[in-house]
Amino acid sequence: MSAVLAILRAAPLTSVQDEGRAGMLRHGISASGPMDREAFALAGQLGGAGNGGIEFTTAGIEIRLSSGQCRVGFAGGNFVVRVNGVVCPWPGSVELAEGDRLAITPGGAGNYGYIRFDSDIAVAPVLGSMATNSRARLGGVDGRSLRVGDVIELKGRGNAAPVAPARPAEPESGPIHVTWGLHADLFPHGVRQRFVETSFVISSRLDRLGVRLDDPEGVFAETAILSLASDAIVPGDIQILGDGTPIVLMRDHQPTGGYPRIATIISADFDRFAQLRPGTSVAFEPVTVEHAHALSRSRQT
Repeated sequence: MSAVLAILRAAPLTSVQDEGRAGMLRHGISASGPMDREAFALAGQLGGAGNGGIEFTTAGIEIRLSSGQCRVGFAGGNFVVRVNGVVCPWPGSVELAEGDRLAITPGGAGNYGYIRFDSDIAVAPVLGSMATNSRARLGGVDGRSLRVGDVIELKGRGNAAPVAPARPAEPESGPIHVTWGLHADLFPHGVRQRFVETSFVISSRLDRLGVRLDDPEGVFAETAILSLASDAIVPGDIQILGDGTPIVLMRDHQPTGGYPRIATIISADFDRFAQLRPGTSVAFEPVTVEHAHALSRSRQT
């Protein structure tokens, strides 16, 4: 069975994603994949676990099913979804028939949302994944963000029955947990202490590569470490640029970096950080690697 959908409206950075191309960093290619992995997985469970999905940003998305029929699951952030003008529960799922329109518009929180289907997105994998990395021009539709007029075909069926729509969970709060980074000891003790005692602000300069943090207290204003020999970096690394600006590296990060990394956001808190909108205050709390592993295991149970 197959279906075809047309993109009628697409927010900036809307893209085809799957779980990502893990293991390619040694070749200079980041894993990409969804910014909020938990929400991506939930949308798949609601839709029926077809391979791949569409990640959209704060302005939302609108699609029309041009032919066929399919089930669509949606989750992530806090958005408003309508099918043929009728509001549906978020997160949730619906059955679409030929000619139906699904429109998602902004809600009260979150940067990223996902729509997934009970069929596979018919996009050829590149290096083992259909995940879009627009900076490297890999995956998705011609290695770029989706735009109005794009047509996406769905083929086959997912490998799991859809789950019942979930009640929206209360957003987590509290500090974002980090482990101290590779270069933490290069920063004076007083700077490290202020780093964990001070709130930063999510700036408007954010994308799939990184999120810049406003530093109103000037924690890193006098930092003298400008650059280091480049080495491998990972999502969640908090780099301090030469002008003292903190930047959190995200899913499409460059493979290596030459700025010192004071800390790394743990995987259990990465999704929550990715959903923080510009203007939101954020504080960081160090934990041990063992604690980070325990938090990660608890999220998987």
